Amino acid sequence: MLSVVIITKNEEMNIGRCLTGVREIADEVIVVDSGSSDRTVDIARNLGARVYHQDWLGFDKQKNYAASLAVMDYILFLDADEEVSDDLRSSIREALVKKDCVGWKIHRKTYYLGKVLHHVWHREWLLRLVKRGEGHFEGDIHEKMICKGKIGKLQGPVLHYSYKSLADQINRLADYARQTAILMEKEGYKFHFYNLILNPLWAFLKVFLRGGFMEGYRGILIAVFEATYTFLKYAFILERKLQKKNAKLWM
Repeated sequence: MLSVVIITKNEEMNIGRCLTGVREIADEVIVVDSGSSDRTVDIARNLGARVYHQDWLGFDKQKNYAASLAVMDYILFLDADEEVSDDLRSSIREALVKKDCVGWKIHRKTYYLGKVLHHVWHREWLLRLVKRGEGHFEGDIHEKMICKGKIGKLQGPVLHYSYKSLADQINRLADYARQTAILMEKEGYKFHFYNLILNPLWAFLKVFLRGGFMEGYRGILIAVFEATYTFLKYAFILERKLQKKNAKLWM
């Protein structure tokens, strides 16, 4: 009845925990890997997952491809760094018995530097459980599930083990900023000087004033990194603009 779908790359620290959490409810587990150089694939196979290789297509296309491999009536989409809680497992079972919706949102709670956050990133309700064929993802980077029909909410959280370290967070936000800059440029965004100052400042304040200050030093770090991501995003747009203007100087 239930297919669990996960996309991976170099997730050996997380994939075992993720797969163990769905062992009791999954009729099949599909892992689509985009070229891991660690033990991710071996761990997934040893835990009974069907593993496929697919070169990276972008977050939405990669997940849509993974969904196309599922054969069960319902699909649960998880990230490799997530874990289904006991309460959520029970709620999923009940939902699949009632079958009164075509999709269900799940509340995600995030661990950051060894502690669950309660005031930042805590309002995340993500559409993750859908009837097969009733939903698809859109968005190359910040992908979103699109599903028409009645949507319910499940009890119990999915636990998100966000970053392996601060170094991991820095590397990933720089990569996301670069990818976002490319997409914004394709969509015709025009760079303005104030983007480098006002946008990062606003990004910091949004996080800090909307609960970040209640998370102590963790909230400060998250707010600073959000500002850093925003600054880098516009800096990369500026860089690409300068490269096109003086292409020979960048060779």
